[in-house]
Amino acid sequence: MNYIEVPINIISIEGDGFHIIAEGLINGKSARFVVDTGASRTVFDKERILAYIDNPEFNEKEGLSAGIGGTDISSFIFKLEELSFGELSVKDYQAVAMDLSNVNNSYAMLNIPPVDGVLGGDLLYKHKAVISYKLKKMRLTPKQ
Repeated sequence: MNYIEVPINIISIEGDGFHIIAEGLINGKSARFVVDTGASRTVFDKERILAYIDNPEFNEKEGLSAGIGGTDISSFIFKLEELSFGELSVKDYQAVAMDLSNVNNSYAMLNIPPVDGVLGGDLLYKHKAVISYKLKKMRLTPKQ
């Protein structure tokens, strides 16, 4: 079976916690993602995505989304032309944007560069993600 290996960075959060960071591309431009196996889907920061898309058409998503930290946050659906991790390319992705400033503000206090999004369960599941902390790699399988 063919798969793609994506390097990951494991960052220490206050000494006894860890986050996984993966580099990817949004419409061909370099982007940073926190990998969150507990997030139901992949989301993008509503403000930071503007650096990757000209005039995005945001449509408010019905209801509220449970955000990181347990607060309910408004979310917006938009079309993303291409999202890539290594050789894996997802085209015409129905994406969700929300305010991730709480994540990036926390990272700023720890001198960690901001992230553009959260790589969540929808894409991790679809592409059969396997994360190796030992090898510092994430394996993704292209859609069959």
